[in-house]
Amino acid sequence: MSGWNFNTKPVNVPKVDTKYRRITTPLPVPESLSLLEDMHRYESISMHGQMPVVWDRAEGFQVEDAWGNMWLDFTSTIFVANSGHGNPRIREALHKVIDKPLLHTYTYCSKERVDYIKYLIAQTSPQFEKAFLLSAGTEATECALKLMRMYGWKNGKVKPGIISFEGNWHGRTMGAQMMGYNQAQKEWIGYADPNMYHLPFPYPWRQDAMKDPATYFQKTMNNLIEEKGLNPETDLCGFMMETFQGWGALFYPPEFVQAVEAFARKYDLILSFDEMQAGFGRTGKLFGYMHYGVEPDLLCCGKGASSSLPLSIVLGGKKLLDLPDIGSMSSTHSANPLVCAAGKANLEALLDDGLIENSLVLGEMFIAELNKIKRRFPEHISLVSGKGLLAAVHFNTAQGEPLSNLCNVICETLMQRGLLVVHTGRESIKLAPPLVINEDALREGLQVFEETIADCIER
Repeated sequence: MSGWNFNTKPVNVPKVDTKYRRITTPLPVPESLSLLEDMHRYESISMHGQMPVVWDRAEGFQVEDAWGNMWLDFTSTIFVANSGHGNPRIREALHKVIDKPLLHTYTYCSKERVDYIKYLIAQTSPQFEKAFLLSAGTEATECALKLMRMYGWKNGKVKPGIISFEGNWHGRTMGAQMMGYNQAQKEWIGYADPNMYHLPFPYPWRQDAMKDPATYFQKTMNNLIEEKGLNPETDLCGFMMETFQGWGALFYPPEFVQAVEAFARKYDLILSFDEMQAGFGRTGKLFGYMHYGVEPDLLCCGKGASSSLPLSIVLGGKKLLDLPDIGSMSSTHSANPLVCAAGKANLEALLDDGLIENSLVLGEMFIAELNKIKRRFPEHISLVSGKGLLAAVHFNTAQGEPLSNLCNVICETLMQRGLLVVHTGRESIKLAPPLVINEDALREGLQVFEETIADCIER
């Protein structure tokens, strides 16, 4: 994210009063400034960067502050609240555990933990026989890194090579950042793992990648092998793939991923997917990898796993999940009764209340309408990407120059008009409403989005 700072001086903005949005005060709200100032005074600035809105209540697909303003939420708190803010199933499940009371068990067994893991495994593909529960997404990708290398050592690999992809991002801890591509974010580490490799991403603007995705993978893979002097049978352990490239909702061509899977199977490499943003119905399927026609060995999940509390997951077969000895892989707050109750209720809501189907059906309209907006602004919007209720709108000039500042202004103006979107700090704006949203609200948000783009371009 860039160093852009949103305005913290209250501005008189036009009043808004619709079925789904309400703006009644200057923004930021004058009475909220002391809270924002205290947050900046006492909390690391690394946690900051989004719009100056102080949340007081969130339900369904709407967010309210304490001063009468209400926003239509197209962020899902950055891909977390998939089953909706304050989902009734989740709240009821949490009340039952709190009222026992039972708040924490560490590695001791609880019924909530067993019920959730059994239910989770029953809803996933057959190769996912076991789950390892954690608290944060970066823990999950670190765990997958560990399991891929442990499997490699066990099966006679000489080097613990891991291949990930240009532009992908896997978390903020050391191993996760080494697998990620952003070089600036890795400088603090002080060295590069010599057994971490990155292949080019098949961006839609790379003509050779689009013309023949499988050949593009094979060519770039062969180039890496030759350049680094690698023997895939002895020097590589696995692949880590972000299901879609986060900042731009950029998916791989299916043929590309299928070629990766074929290569992995040929050389006994573990195929892992980072599903933090893609999982739990977001793309119109339970998991985003299902769009590719492949089956991964390890699946790393988080964010929408509970639609509320800190929960991340690694799913895999017994041969992988049981590699670490008893007691050698745990996480203090993982698998506690509250997150397990929330995780199970969240999955039940997605499956039993038709939320994944809603993501699929409304997603078709969502992407189609965004492409209409793209056609209206051909000098400013270069690409719309996404699936289900996930999209990124890419703002570039006709010459390909990024319009990051325009994105900043659009995001802030949308906030002033009662619509929250994901500010990336780049030339993209991401849109991801909770999967409980209805068509009427979705269309209202898209109309505001289009009108605001037009106004900001004119400005």
